[in-house]
Amino acid sequence: MGRLEGAVALVTGGTRGAGRGIAVQLGAAGATVYVTGRTTRESRSPMNRPETIEETAELVTAAGGTGIPVRVDHSDRAQVQALVERIRAEQDGRLDVLVNDIWGGDPLTEWDKPFWEHDLDNGLRMLRQAVETHIVTSWYAAPLMVARRRGLIVEVTDGLPDSGYRGSLFYDLVKSAVIRLAAAQAEDLRPYGVAAVALTPGFLRSEAVLDHFGVTEENWRDAIAKDPHFAHSETPAYIGRAVVALAGDPDIMARTGQALATWRLAKEYGFTDADGTQPDWGSYFQEVVLGGLTPRPDGG
Repeated sequence: MGRLEGAVALVTGGTRGAGRGIAVQLGAAGATVYVTGRTTRESRSPMNRPETIEETAELVTAAGGTGIPVRVDHSDRAQVQALVERIRAEQDGRLDVLVNDIWGGDPLTEWDKPFWEHDLDNGLRMLRQAVETHIVTSWYAAPLMVARRRGLIVEVTDGLPDSGYRGSLFYDLVKSAVIRLAAAQAEDLRPYGVAAVALTPGFLRSEAVLDHFGVTEENWRDAIAKDPHFAHSETPAYIGRAVVALAGDPDIMARTGQALATWRLAKEYGFTDADGTQPDWGSYFQEVVLGGLTPRPDGG
């Protein structure tokens, strides 16, 4: 794992989950990290979760970096523009890493319904909230990287191009669009030495997922009895370390435009999850879930 002292990162949707994990790991590598989201200690977003951007920023600082929380609704162009102008002013125009992790689509997704029965307003809102916001943020932030002819944009998604249908038309379209967004940005940015990639975690042990199973990170294995697949889950630190590895790779342009996965990058770069393991959700999913095998009680 490389060091990123002096680097400046912007992690959007950094309140919780993958965004928080990425922000904290960038901080652990020594970066200054601007953490954005809509939930603060004063008010919550429609997600109505307790995690806040201030908490994430404090975790970044405690890990060894500098965390800066900024409340931003990335669907509001004026707020995004103000954020980028603040970074430009405070960091002398420097921005090394942009992580587009804005989502908020969980309460909008209706599973196990054909698309014509899915609430149309919720579906279209999901597209605006999880694709349009990424485009708006990159539109304002990319010029900082282009001016310095270096940088990395990470589009956080769910799955890879060959993952198949994700169970809901709107969810599937959003996650596929984000992968394509990374590829398209990469083409325009390539002449300027700026890379763009899509990155997926595996079965993520986010705060919401832990709550769903009624466990904490300390006793998460108790939930394997409810869902044997959970034995192969990963913490948000795993995708965070993947971003750190990519940001510190001097040959990152060789990967630009690609759709990447935590489990593959862990083997290539040699990083581990928080507990020292290297979960491989991709192989497990192919062999056990798609292969029709029965998971073992011990999680194997």
